[in-house]
Amino acid sequence: MPEHVYKVVELVGSSKVGIDDAIQTAIGRAGASLRNLRWFEVIQVRGEIVEGRVGHYQVTLKAGFTLLDGLRASGGGGRRA
Repeated sequence: MPEHVYKVVELVGSSKVGIDDAIQTAIGRAGASLRNLRWFEVIQVRGEIVEGRVGHYQVTLKAGFTLLDGLRASGGGGRRA
């Protein structure tokens, strides 16, 4: 089994629909600019109360993605010494 190294980033997703939708929003947006997303961990859940009701959900996540090997990890433009 190959060994992996992960980079961890913190994301905040929000939604008027619910917590699951806030998570999907964060992961979907991160996936548009980060390759190899592998896992996430919910760190914090918050909400905004509007006129006595939940108006907005906000979820803070840590997400991990696999780092690429060799030149591809740094953009692939240079040569190795």
